[in-house]
Amino acid sequence: MRIPPVHEVKKRLAELFPDYPESYFTVPARKFTELLRKKWLSNQEVVLSDEDYEALLKKVFIEYEIPSLKRVINATGVVIHTNLGRAPLALEAQEAILRVAKYYSNLEYDLKEGRRGSRYSHVEEILLELTGAEAALVVNNNASAVLITLNTLARGKEVIVSRGELVEIGGSFRIPEVMSWAGCTLREVGTTNKTHLKDYENAINENTAMLLKVHKSNFAIVGFTKEVPAKELVELAKRRGLLVMEDLGSGCFIDFSKYGYQKEPTVQEVLKADVDVVTFSGDKLLGGPQAGIILGKKELIEKIKKNPLNRAIRIDKLTLAALEATLRLYRDEELAVKNIPVLRMILASEEELKKRARKLLNLFKKAGLKEFEFSLVRTMGKTGGGALPLLDLPSFGVSVKCNRLSPSEIQSMLRKVQPPIIVRIEEDQVIFDVRCIYDEELPLLVDAMQRIEEELSGYGS
Repeated sequence: MRIPPVHEVKKRLAELFPDYPESYFTVPARKFTELLRKKWLSNQEVVLSDEDYEALLKKVFIEYEIPSLKRVINATGVVIHTNLGRAPLALEAQEAILRVAKYYSNLEYDLKEGRRGSRYSHVEEILLELTGAEAALVVNNNASAVLITLNTLARGKEVIVSRGELVEIGGSFRIPEVMSWAGCTLREVGTTNKTHLKDYENAINENTAMLLKVHKSNFAIVGFTKEVPAKELVELAKRRGLLVMEDLGSGCFIDFSKYGYQKEPTVQEVLKADVDVVTFSGDKLLGGPQAGIILGKKELIEKIKKNPLNRAIRIDKLTLAALEATLRLYRDEELAVKNIPVLRMILASEEELKKRARKLLNLFKKAGLKEFEFSLVRTMGKTGGGALPLLDLPSFGVSVKCNRLSPSEIQSMLRKVQPPIIVRIEEDQVIFDVRCIYDEELPLLVDAMQRIEEELSGYGS
């Protein structure tokens, strides 16, 4: 079979997909001819019937049309999965994004005064209401929040940090490095496992600007340990005329210990300790969109707002819309727990999860899949997102075994279905942990396994 020229392939694609202009098919036509060329060069069969030719052409174009950034089904049991987009948004946040995306908005327009306004005003008031802070600023992520705060308040000066709090988070983001980029000089005190108040006090000199406390949200040091509470740092800082900043990382607004989980400091508690500035993420335990939230003393927040860096890291209108809608849910804790997916998933009861897993198991059995063996299993999930590192989340799921496929092969095939399904392998079997799976997604898991079985039987593509 000859390899057709690109213009012929484009013409055929235009016939198969008449809703698109012919110019749209240039790249997929080239991909198609390149695919045939590779087959020919590798001595593969390239004699295609008209039917096979058309089917391959359609497949190439459909794959070309699939977006790179796409929805996936999270069957890993990790709630705030850093690689899978972190926090799924509440319905209220989704609707807010759609309204602002579709129409014009008052992003930087003061409707009351009829003149230019501030984009930050849309979330500042509710942040103050929820936390009791004097002022607020929101930027595009927490790394930016830490960077601009340090750059504004401690540039050219020393910042004292406990050695045990010099953390690294995803993407090799390290506190010492961000301090360097912010123009600060790091002054380490204490040891990895123990830091005392006297360590901070002895390190203070005429060039010290700030005491920085970093919450170890993505790891834990246990055993023979000691760290200085924020309240004690504040008392020391006031005596010596210094500032205190705390980076909470994955800050939260509710006390998880009330629900039987380990204690995690809330934003409100940190502010009550009278720290000058606190920073945290919007898309972790808060359950909103990616954002970096800065709360603190009014005069300091105003200085940060005026930093030229703020223009480069400012938050966009869609994120603002989603964040405001998420924050509004926190006006009532019960409403927040019910409607914010991250909170709902973390706090889901074992009874609820077992019921969902049984439903999935029954769907698999009703589908009559002969190549696979499905079983109800008890398992453990994680909060993820660098939050609550010691917390295991008891969960339930459905395990999958197959004599003809290894667990890694099943895992790979599930990533190729639409929408892709991300699972984990545990004790040499694939696990569908149901904690992060929506009820409406359960039939999609069954459809995916049916397609894999068809492929095994030689009927699927």
